[in-house]
Amino acid sequence: MADYLIQPPYQPDTGFNPIPLMLETSKDTLDPADWNTFRSQGHRMLDDMIDYLEHLRDQPVWQPMPEEVRHSFQQALDDGQHDLESAHAVFMKDVLPYALGNVHPGFMGWVHGGGTPVGMLAEMLAAGLNANLGGRDQAPIEIERQVVQWTRKLFNFPETASGLFVTGTSMANLIGVLIARTARLGSDVRQKGFTADNRQLTAYTSTGAHISIVQAMDIAGFGSDVLRMIPIDQQHQMDIAALERAIAEDKKAGMTPFFIAGTVGTVGVGAIDNLQVIAELCQRENIWFHVDGAYGALAMLAPNIAPRLQGIERADSIAFDFHKWGQVPYDAGFILVRDGEQHQSAFASPAAYLKRESRGMAAGSPWPCDFGPDLSRGFRALKTWFTIKVYGAEKLGQVISNTCALAQHMKQRIEAEPQLELLAPVALNIVCFRYRSADANRINTDIVVALQESGIAAPSTTTLNGQLAIRAAIVNHRTTASDIDALIDATLALGEIAVKNAQP
Repeated sequence: MADYLIQPPYQPDTGFNPIPLMLETSKDTLDPADWNTFRSQGHRMLDDMIDYLEHLRDQPVWQPMPEEVRHSFQQALDDGQHDLESAHAVFMKDVLPYALGNVHPGFMGWVHGGGTPVGMLAEMLAAGLNANLGGRDQAPIEIERQVVQWTRKLFNFPETASGLFVTGTSMANLIGVLIARTARLGSDVRQKGFTADNRQLTAYTSTGAHISIVQAMDIAGFGSDVLRMIPIDQQHQMDIAALERAIAEDKKAGMTPFFIAGTVGTVGVGAIDNLQVIAELCQRENIWFHVDGAYGALAMLAPNIAPRLQGIERADSIAFDFHKWGQVPYDAGFILVRDGEQHQSAFASPAAYLKRESRGMAAGSPWPCDFGPDLSRGFRALKTWFTIKVYGAEKLGQVISNTCALAQHMKQRIEAEPQLELLAPVALNIVCFRYRSADANRINTDIVVALQESGIAAPSTTTLNGQLAIRAAIVNHRTTASDIDALIDATLALGEIAVKNAQP
């Protein structure tokens, strides 16, 4: 038996000496009847995934799913008569080959992290433990608290700051809006709604911000119309002068500005808003300063990039994803809040079944469920903890720096090719460009689809100033300069073919 199974039982100071009772396992258990056979199959499944990651370069980034495969997933509710081996065979044949491919070094379509073998194994451990991190006194919550402590230090937040794992930055942005709402209107708003206060609140972000800011205002009940979309400047940063004018106009109209969302790594081009100036404006106007740092905030791990995020340490809340630049397997979003008491006051809800004690399983208050809407929460912290423990902050920072260096390499390749045109500044790791053509939008759409179907590389598209751009987001730690060159070379070749095919 493993050592952890033969530790002496805990003896509470009650005088009671527990005697282990040998109870039979339920006849309806879902555990395997033959653990040795199950163990062998489990090892095969693990080996298959390790083989998959080891030999990624032998596979296409992405490939279209045959209709017969798609149709096979439209069957009726299964009868449960298939064994684990046959279910695994279906996965290997019909699922694995047709995934999106963001683990592949040639994937540059969207800002998706590549995951790691370490994170995969940590996820397996978390699944085996099946911990619910809503609350109670348990070691998994201490793991999450340690990651919170690490993020406090990374962003130079005070010890009183709070943090919470969520699905992703979209949820973290919503939580940021809800905390700012409660901070401005008081806790009565949670019971009485917006009728508790007659003020009309207004919020601000840039036109380059992620759609989740708009969605957060919608879901929180404000309505997206109260969110002022501030134009961007030539560097795709929020126009500060326009922001100041919008705030002044709203105040003059009797409205109450309460929330500004700055962005670190805009979704389109990877721009960084002027956080320092926004922080000063928020302090002067008593406005909640939220940072959407979905992937860009973790640039704080990279010493050569972190200075460009100056001002982020003054934010009231920061939303970001460990599953992007942090390379943690999906999903592992996070929100860090400067004032832990304000954070808790926005979500804590008393209930008899959530009663706290000073001892026993109901100890350890406050619990994670006091800081967000979820009572049932997975053990996202474990794969994050393992990733940081095994690779370390310095190595993760090097990965981030390298992706930005690769973006500069791509920029240089584009500028050296007469047929290619750069469409936006390369601030971090996102490169937007196009193939020059008289019918550029249609030609570049065709090029991107052809690139994806080729299996060589997988960029995406975006629209900048009415021009369709090929968008390459370099996030994966496996990507090298050869992958960048392969994308550029294939773009040139496919562009030439697309132009010829478009000719009458």
